[in-house]
Amino acid sequence: MITLETLRQRKRDGQKFSMLTAYDSSFSHVISSAGVDVMLVGDSLGMVIQGKESTLPVTIDDLVYHTQAVAAGNQGALIMSDVPFLGARNTDVLIEQAGRLMQAGANIVKVEGGIWLTDQIARLKQNGIPVCVHLGLTPQFINSFGGYKIQGKSEEQALAMAQAAKAVEMAGADMILLECVPNAAAEGVMSSVSVPVVGIGAGPSTDAQVLVIQDMLGMTPGRKPRFVKDFLAGHQDGIQAAIERFDSAVKSGEYPAPEHQYGV
Repeated sequence: MITLETLRQRKRDGQKFSMLTAYDSSFSHVISSAGVDVMLVGDSLGMVIQGKESTLPVTIDDLVYHTQAVAAGNQGALIMSDVPFLGARNTDVLIEQAGRLMQAGANIVKVEGGIWLTDQIARLKQNGIPVCVHLGLTPQFINSFGGYKIQGKSEEQALAMAQAAKAVEMAGADMILLECVPNAAAEGVMSSVSVPVVGIGAGPSTDAQVLVIQDMLGMTPGRKPRFVKDFLAGHQDGIQAAIERFDSAVKSGEYPAPEHQYGV
């Protein structure tokens, strides 16, 4: 059984770990059986499962339902579940929604935000709820960003991101996830914190890599983000073998390759 302490030890030992999204019992069983360490019940389900244009319509009831399904099929991976849009609008709401996710089977919750979350993180920890803070491109904030845009491209932005990472760690965050930032910005965060750091489009320096399972299997229509690699393409050995290739490529450092990275 993978625990937070397992992941902390991996970081101390300089060993990478892997993460994929999961939304149902069948994929949960396959992903966790393939050796992936963490399964993320992401609000990305709004786009890849529900067919919506963004993650914003996803509700806490949706995430509780899918967390229960993933927990039912889990073969020993750590389960992380997203707090939905507006779920962190105040501390009481955040604790209530995070509590529901934990009771549904999550081992840790993920919250999108920044340095302003410090008080709420401390309250979650006081209530026995581990938390991962999502920095960089935070999809729940796309209307503020003006779209899905690379974050941390300037030295000033990268420094602010590192400062936010340090602040949330000091408040009690157990993990940090960085999305769509240059590797240099990710390295700044890595040098600022001691908790595990997961990347998606954040270069090779992070402690772990995560992809949406549909992206990893080449099931995403239209233009793919630069960081996506299809681990099923060119093979006829099935989904579990593709997942095993992803897990192996992350842990060996083969993925992400230079073509999957964003420059400063």
